[in-house]
Amino acid sequence: MRYRWAGLWLALWLCAISASATETIRIATFKAELKRNGPGLLLRDLSRGKDKQITAVVEVISQTQPDILALQGFDWDHENRALSAFVEMLEQAGVSYPHVFAHKPNSGVASDLDLNANGRLGEAADAIGFGLFTGHGGLAVLSRFPIRAEGVASFTNLKWRDLPGHIMPTAPNGKPFPSQAVQNVLPLSSSAHWAIPIQLLDGTELTLLTWKGTPPVFDGPEDMNGRHNHDETRLWSLYLSGELGSVPARPFVLAGSATMDPNDSDGRPDALRALLADPALQDPEPRSSGGADAPAQGHVTDSALDTVDWPSPGPGRLRVDYVLPSADLMVEGQGVFWPLSGQPGYDAALSASRHRLVWVDITP
Repeated sequence: MRYRWAGLWLALWLCAISASATETIRIATFKAELKRNGPGLLLRDLSRGKDKQITAVVEVISQTQPDILALQGFDWDHENRALSAFVEMLEQAGVSYPHVFAHKPNSGVASDLDLNANGRLGEAADAIGFGLFTGHGGLAVLSRFPIRAEGVASFTNLKWRDLPGHIMPTAPNGKPFPSQAVQNVLPLSSSAHWAIPIQLLDGTELTLLTWKGTPPVFDGPEDMNGRHNHDETRLWSLYLSGELGSVPARPFVLAGSATMDPNDSDGRPDALRALLADPALQDPEPRSSGGADAPAQGHVTDSALDTVDWPSPGPGRLRVDYVLPSADLMVEGQGVFWPLSGQPGYDAALSASRHRLVWVDITP
């Protein structure tokens, strides 16, 4: 009898281990726009605890409870003090992220060159990634699970000219735009491109691929930003096909902001369309009731899929933020946090950012 009970307890314990190891994992991306106009100002606002936008961002995250969160538009500092303060605020709101990853992005890093060819130096557009100061509007990853930082693959320092098949701009005379000197140093990433291994409960790894694309507008006939955005997205297609070295180990999830709608954005959507159609990925097409209920814009993309609401005279609502699991993962649910008016979280979603948090639930 004693051995029978021992066998029963062993079976129950193994079932519990199996269930916990295969739990549903929520992966989200959120361009929270937690950036300020000078270094240290975000930390100041976090420390005061009275900033309404920060409070709204915390509420959005606490309501959606992602297990792994790719965050864009968050000011980076050398000691990650702002990120630590933000994680502490989330902890107080009931969301715990014991593991974080944030390295210096390209945004705001001075180039000492005239990158936009306007005859002036030292402007935000002259940084190797647009920004007012080093780290302005960078990236961060927050996770319930351990991040294997030593295994991170970063393409942040990859020169744009070294991307196979790049479409860097040329001037009307056929010479490199804005100059050969600029094209010699300009990185592909306006912020960063990271492939981050994350250890799950059963000891297996999930690789998070994340980035933030530059807006494909605000340039001239040379279409520098449109070309830049195209190639920043195309990097992932090359990585998945093995043209930039080893392909990422499965399972993986691509989560970030392309700053591009596949149908309705200005710019060059071909790279994004190719990525969405890549057989290594699946597109769960996260949607929201708030987006679906918004007035029609005459756009091709279904309004329920929209993830950003740029006010007039901007482009309006578009789908620009994505969570794309590898094809081998089981998708259990999806959504864009954009409640209907009067529903819980509606005011927070609109106050937090022009972008909405996008999430997908997967089972490894």
